Amino acid sequence: MTENSLSTLWNSVAPAVANHLWQSTLVAIAAGLLTLVLRKHHARARYWLWLAASLKFLFPFSVLAAVGRYLSWSRPLASQPTLYFAVEEITQPFAASAPPVIPHVAPSVATSSWTHLLPVLWVLWILGFVAVLAIWIVRWNRISKAMNSAELLSEGREVGTLRRVERLGGIRRPISFLLSRASLEPGIFGIARPVLLWPEGISHRLDDGHLEAILAHEVWHVRRRDNLCAALHMLVEAVFWFYPLVWWLGVRLVEERERACDEEVVALGSDRQLYAESILKVCEFCLGSPLPCVSGVGADLKKRMVHIMSDRILHNLGLGRKLLLTTAAALAIAIPVTIGLFTATPTRAQSQAAASNTPAPVYTSVSIKLSETGEGQPPKMMVNMNDGSFTARGITLQRLIQLAYHVQDAQIVPDLADRLFTAKFDIDAKLDPSVVAGMHKQLGENNSGDLKALLADQFKLAVHSENRTLPAYDLVVDSGGPKLQQIDGIHFLHMEPGELTSQGTPIDLLAAQLSLRLGRAVVDKTGLKGNYAFNLRWTPDSNELERLKRGNEEHPAQSPVDPNGPSLFTALQEQLGLKLEPHDERVPVLVIDHAESPSGTL
Repeated sequence: MTENSLSTLWNSVAPAVANHLWQSTLVAIAAGLLTLVLRKHHARARYWLWLAASLKFLFPFSVLAAVGRYLSWSRPLASQPTLYFAVEEITQPFAASAPPVIPHVAPSVATSSWTHLLPVLWVLWILGFVAVLAIWIVRWNRISKAMNSAELLSEGREVGTLRRVERLGGIRRPISFLLSRASLEPGIFGIARPVLLWPEGISHRLDDGHLEAILAHEVWHVRRRDNLCAALHMLVEAVFWFYPLVWWLGVRLVEERERACDEEVVALGSDRQLYAESILKVCEFCLGSPLPCVSGVGADLKKRMVHIMSDRILHNLGLGRKLLLTTAAALAIAIPVTIGLFTATPTRAQSQAAASNTPAPVYTSVSIKLSETGEGQPPKMMVNMNDGSFTARGITLQRLIQLAYHVQDAQIVPDLADRLFTAKFDIDAKLDPSVVAGMHKQLGENNSGDLKALLADQFKLAVHSENRTLPAYDLVVDSGGPKLQQIDGIHFLHMEPGELTSQGTPIDLLAAQLSLRLGRAVVDKTGLKGNYAFNLRWTPDSNELERLKRGNEEHPAQSPVDPNGPSLFTALQEQLGLKLEPHDERVPVLVIDHAESPSGTL
């Protein structure tokens, strides 16, 4: 795997994992705060809170955000409120903002050094995942062997007591009773068809009251589906074994699970002291259950005994606390969906501008019609800063998008081959005087917002920025060194088909022009700083001429192209001492979500 591929993988995976862990941690903190509020209530409420915090690790907020983005297509694009950005920054502190669509910049040294650790981290995660599964498989086999050698009982004192307790607990399907010679504690094994694994000989140590209390405890494990919930958390522990919080959550789940069953047994009418004695007798006779997903009776005996024997009043959830839990659950779903709704708008930068106090550019009049410009004629465009008039002749929507968003062909997705994007238009528009005055005050700054407004209003253009892996070129220095003359100041770059003449321009501008002619992103990796003079001449191929013909080049050739000249790749090496290396690169692109032809044109 190449360094660029590693960098791409790291830049996409690392922020996503970090954000997921952070969001899951926030949910766990919220669950912990709610359990403090409910500390005087039944344990089952606290158990479900901890379980929700555990399951959050299996369900990223990005899934709900995707639902929000899907729903956003049915509503018009709107500005994003300030509160949304605050929530997004909290829930995704490690996510890079949507990058501006500009020529790609090579990864930093720090990022590059981190990417080399990616294979090591991946191997460590696999080893940890396999180790956790291996430990559980060994324990699972131990229980399976005990079950295979166990005897199925269909009658007797224990079975009769179990059936009576099942009726009291509302269990409709009878639980199979297996008598085992292993010294495991009594426990429920299985999820779809649970069975009770009962150690041989323990019944002689228990009188009828003790036996009924222990069986009632196991029946409540079945009714609550504790084995299924425990298995889900075991999956969380296997996937996120490196994160201490998931193991801490596992301890909380076992504690509240056993307390919840204890409360139900006592609520059925069992004597507290008798029930506590039955648990102690079981623990004297048996070893502990080797797996969390096998619901037994022993867990932190000292705390359980105190909890069972304390005759305190446990409150049911009142209306206020039910509303609190309902609101918390609704927010957990609504926040990521809302983020998805707003992130589907064209670009974050545009939304922030819309949310600010600066008014969007407004046109007092707009006229768009199909152009009568002859084939092969270059497009013309003029902006009069005095009266705010905008005139374009024979210009394509593709070219307008390039000018508005400062992108090249290679940075627009999908490829704009549709007639809407290649048809030529004549445009006459006039800006509102107040907008023109504002542009005068910002003279020298980028004032492409007026063109974006025209595209959104007249062509119903909706776009968004994202990074994608596309074919690209690295512009590097050839082995013989650069053949460029460095000069002070920026002068001009003369552009014609098959010719680039510079009297002082930076290399990144050369890379942008090469990208335009090659139809691929060109990344400046020469390391050359400053401004350079050069004269680059080559014979353009048919693809380059077709791109120029479609309107990417506004100046026709003033001199004929030499058909016997070198290719652009050869000319770069021989004339400038530079070369292009092809590869796949993660580059910022502009994705066209929607566009329509102006009324009455196509």
